[in-house]
Amino acid sequence: MSKGNQLDYTILFELMKNSKVSDRKLAKSIGVSQPTITRRRAKIEKKLIDGYTAIPKWEDIGYKLMAISLIKSKPIFSSEEQYLKSRKRGIDWLMKQHNVLMGGACEGMGKNSFMISVHRSYGEYDSFIHKVRLDMGDLLEDVDSILINLTATERLKPFHLKYLAEENQSLSESVFF
Repeated sequence: MSKGNQLDYTILFELMKNSKVSDRKLAKSIGVSQPTITRRRAKIEKKLIDGYTAIPKWEDIGYKLMAISLIKSKPIFSSEEQYLKSRKRGIDWLMKQHNVLMGGACEGMGKNSFMISVHRSYGEYDSFIHKVRLDMGDLLEDVDSILINLTATERLKPFHLKYLAEENQSLSESVFF
């Protein structure tokens, strides 16, 4: 990795910790000029950043449950055309579910797809899973979910990207500086 790429990753890790930081403050903390940060940030935003978002305090905005649902599709595809048609249908369905934060293919535990969704109550989750089975049931063999209580006092580490950024930044600094 070149020193230029290292600077890009250093900027990325800082933005993962706090995406609201100004270019001036970022430049000062890294030790480069503000125009360098502005120029590199534009490049990073095109190549390495999928988007900026706030991580809410879920319970404060009314969400009480997060579900990680693991899905096993039925092995019914007899042609690539049938597979691609079913895949498109699944993607279209997922994109319409505003409470689904992420979904896609996975491997393990006999499952081949997953969804991460948030719900305001157990009743809302139950209705959602019922909808999954009604809308997509002809393609699904099994759906299992793990429910996470977002209001629990036993949530020991909240979701945040800063932990990943801190680990990667310390590793990259020891390798490249």
